[in-house]
Amino acid sequence: MKVSPKIVLASSSPFRRVLLEKICSTFECASADVDECQHDDESPINLSARLANEKAHALAQQFPNHLIIGSDQVAMLGDTQLHKPGNSENSIAQLKQSSGQQIVFYTSVCVLNSETSEYKTDVDICHVNMKSLTLSEIEQYVSIDKPYGCAAAFKSEGLGIALFEKIEGDDPNALVGLPLIKLIQLLNHFDYKVL
Repeated sequence: MKVSPKIVLASSSPFRRVLLEKICSTFECASADVDECQHDDESPINLSARLANEKAHALAQQFPNHLIIGSDQVAMLGDTQLHKPGNSENSIAQLKQSSGQQIVFYTSVCVLNSETSEYKTDVDICHVNMKSLTLSEIEQYVSIDKPYGCAAAFKSEGLGIALFEKIEGDDPNALVGLPLIKLIQLLNHFDYKVL
């Protein structure tokens, strides 16, 4: 019987860990220390893909015989990148800015075979149309969900869904931080079957 390669998630995100648990019963998590600054003239989609690659490659020496999964998400409101707000005040400000607008999420995933150095990357693009929100609704949401560590200041897997007019995308998991449909396809390329 063929032994499946060991899986490593190059992330300390509890959200990505929970998502990966849907398709992999056994894996390790390790934080990848990479500079997440955007390069000059780098598009959001290229930034997301590059950072997913860099996160996977950053752990290659530490895990020399593994399939390493790197993922990164860039959220854009027009030409403005939405970062993790970090606190209640910033969360409220971001949601006020996003009210009635469309946010585009570029969520990249990279799978690296650290033994052979072969890697594959794919990007999920999701459009989120936000409702026109009152300040009271925004403040109530932030006090309940506390989305301080989430780009765009909402948790789509939580009460954040109440802020949306609609979502246009291929994979709701991507919005949370890990595009599982694309990840399964990449893992299949490396002969790792989830079924």
